[in-house]
Amino acid sequence: MTFASATAPFSADRLRRSLLQWFVKHERHHAHATSRFILLAWIGFLGMPAYYTIWTYWFPQEFESLALRLLGAALCLPALAPGRLLRGRFVNAYLFVALTYVLPFQFTFMYLMNHGSAVWSQSMLIALTVLFHFRTRWALAACAIGSALACALFALVGEAAFMLSPTVLEQLPIYAFTMIAVSVAKAGRGALAGEKLAGMAHALASVSHELRTPLVSVEANVRGICRRITPPARASEADWQAMSEAMTRIQYEVRHMNHMIDLFLLSASAVEQRLEATEVVSMRQVVDSVIRRYPFAAQSQRDAVSVDIRTDFRFAGKYELSVVILLNLLRNALKALHRAGKGRIRIVVDGRPEQPRLLVIDTGCGIAARQLPMIFQRFYSYPPSSGAGIGLALCKDIIDAWQASIRCVSRELGYTMFVLEFPRVAVAPEPH
Repeated sequence: MTFASATAPFSADRLRRSLLQWFVKHERHHAHATSRFILLAWIGFLGMPAYYTIWTYWFPQEFESLALRLLGAALCLPALAPGRLLRGRFVNAYLFVALTYVLPFQFTFMYLMNHGSAVWSQSMLIALTVLFHFRTRWALAACAIGSALACALFALVGEAAFMLSPTVLEQLPIYAFTMIAVSVAKAGRGALAGEKLAGMAHALASVSHELRTPLVSVEANVRGICRRITPPARASEADWQAMSEAMTRIQYEVRHMNHMIDLFLLSASAVEQRLEATEVVSMRQVVDSVIRRYPFAAQSQRDAVSVDIRTDFRFAGKYELSVVILLNLLRNALKALHRAGKGRIRIVVDGRPEQPRLLVIDTGCGIAARQLPMIFQRFYSYPPSSGAGIGLALCKDIIDAWQASIRCVSRELGYTMFVLEFPRVAVAPEPH
C-alpha cells in the first residue's frame, strides 16, 4: 500500500508532463487554434459515444440522438491525424465548421430538446467555457451561428414556444456572464504576458545602452595606447608584435560587442512593435543584409556559413522584423556549431514550392528529442544559461502574425533545420 501511494503522484506527474509535451508539440507545428482543437477533437471523438451511453442507459435523459453524436465524432476525425489531414487552404474553414457543430450547435439543440434540464444547462456552461478559450471573435461567430441553427432546427422538430419560456430566458444572463468572464480572463493573461515582454524589452535596452558607454571608452583607450607606445631598447620585436596583436584582438572584441548590442536593441524594439505584415519583402535582400550585419567572431566562422539562393521570393511581412528572425536563427546555429566544435550552416532561399520557404540548416550539436517540443516556448532556453528564452518565441510570434509557419526538425549530435514557409504573394509591389 505504501509503495502504491508513493508512486501514484509520480505517475500523475508523468501523465501531466506527457500531455503538456504532446500539446506543445502540436502547438508548434500548427496554428494556436488548430492545436487547441486537436486536443478537443480527441475528447469529442471519445466522449460523443461515451456520453450517449451515459445519458441513454445510466442516467436517461428526455432526448438523445446517436446520429448527432456520430456526426460530431466524424467531424473530429480529421484532427486526429493532423500531420496528414489538417493541411491546405481549407483548414480554417474545417475548424470553424467542426467547432460550431460540436459545441454551440449540438449543446444548444440538446439543451432545448431536453427542455432545459439541469444536466444540459450545466453542459452548456462547460461548452461555452471551452468555446471562448478560442479567439474571441471566432468564438462569438461560432456561438451565434451554431445557436441560431440549433434554434431553427428546434423550431421545426420541437415546441418553438419553449425558447421564450422562463426556463430558457433565466439562463441567458448566466451564459452571457460566462462568455464575458472567460474572454476577460483570457485577455488579462495576454496583457500580463505583454507586460512581461515589454519589461524585458526595456531592461534589455537599458543594459545595452549602459554597456555601450564603457565599451566606447575601452576602444578609445586602446587607440591611445597604440599611438603612444614606442619600443624600448630591451623589448624584442616579437614582444611588440604580440602586444600589437593583443591590441587588435581587444579592438575586434569591442566591435563585436557593439554589433551584438545592435542585435539586442533590434530584438528589443521588435518586442514592442505591431507585428502585422505591412510590407512586401524580398527574402534575398533579408539574407544579404543579415550576412553583412552579423558580427562573426572570425573569418573561419563566416566561412562556415553558405547561402544558396535557388529562387528569390517576396512575402508579406516587415523588413526589419525579417532581419530579426534570421539574425536569431543564425546566432542559434552558430552557438550550436560552437557547442559541438564542428559543423557548417546553410541558408537556403527557395521560392519554387507552392509555399516559398527559407531553410536554416546547421550540422552542429542538434537538439534532444525531449527538448524539441519546447524550443518555441517563451522564456524557455536550453541549456538554461544560454539566453533569456525570447528569441525563438519572438520569431514564432512574428511568423504567426504574418500567417506563415515555422517548424524545427533536428537530430541530437547530427543536425538542426528550421523551415519557414510563407503564403505566396500574388501581386507584389516593389520590395523594401
